Amino acid sequence: MKILVTGGAGYIGSHTVLALLERGHEVVVLDNFSNSSPESLRRVESLAGKPVELFRGDLLDQDLLGQIFRAHDELQSVIHFAALKAVGESTKEPLKYYRNNVAGSIALLEEMSRAGTEGLVFSSSCTVYGEPEKVPVNESHPTGKVSNPYGRTKHVMERVILDFATASPGFKPAILRYFNPVGAHPSGRIGEDPKGTPDNLVPYVCQVATGRLEKLKVFGTDYPTPDGTAVRDYLHVMDLADAHVRAVEKLEQSETGFTCNLGTGRGSSVMEVIDAFERVSGQRIDHELVGRREGDVSATWADPSLARELLGWEAKFSLDEMLADAWRWQQDNPSGYENG
Repeated sequence: MKILVTGGAGYIGSHTVLALLERGHEVVVLDNFSNSSPESLRRVESLAGKPVELFRGDLLDQDLLGQIFRAHDELQSVIHFAALKAVGESTKEPLKYYRNNVAGSIALLEEMSRAGTEGLVFSSSCTVYGEPEKVPVNESHPTGKVSNPYGRTKHVMERVILDFATASPGFKPAILRYFNPVGAHPSGRIGEDPKGTPDNLVPYVCQVATGRLEKLKVFGTDYPTPDGTAVRDYLHVMDLADAHVRAVEKLEQSETGFTCNLGTGRGSSVMEVIDAFERVSGQRIDHELVGRREGDVSATWADPSLARELLGWEAKFSLDEMLADAWRWQQDNPSGYENG
């Protein structure tokens, strides 16, 4: 298949592009590099031994989107990652998030409709569930009680995509609600390289371990969890990339779309992650306990049984393996892709 991957130079995108190439698919990437680097795709091409066609630009550039679909009228599916994703930032700059994540995604759907491209794998998030009523969370759990603008953009786009599917016979969306991606490719060649101060726990921990950052702030110690810190379902990015490949291939064989969770089915607290990282890296992580961060939920982890049923997929990597791969990436690339 020939597949367009938006945000394909980013963290999850680059690992998925590599997995697609290794499965024999042709890949076209659109990325504006707002939180990524062209170096990631150069390394993907080196690892795969295959080329990637790159368009540099933004989803809000309708002319560019039209150019891509006209140049590749045989595109069968789109995997749509391109989005802003920092929960904390979204509470401070909500309009920026709605413009990029909602308006940009609608522009993509419009161009897909014009081109007749029927398959869409949408990068959604467990944030659509808000504070879970019970865990583990399955797909029947109510959505919409979202605690931050980032999560609301994902919830809004899920509704837009499903409404569009109802109105567009032949359009098949796979909505993947994933939990907390971490880790890196085992080669240490590609990994998570956030621009500026990381918003997510594991890259922040890695940068503290290398001395790039001084100290980790642990937000919230009074949650109703065993150690008082927030609990998340951490998922290796390689497992996540595999799920996207399986999803796009499933759509090719199906007449309808589907929605499913992607997670391990196990929750780990912030303190458990710190302890595990110290164990696998041999590094002490200096940290301080501070108040809760706006927009965070206390505890959430997935029921991934539907993904196992629909895609034959399940997470393979343990938390220790995820953190070991993340640490290898950080050691091999202390400045990320900057000196690539």
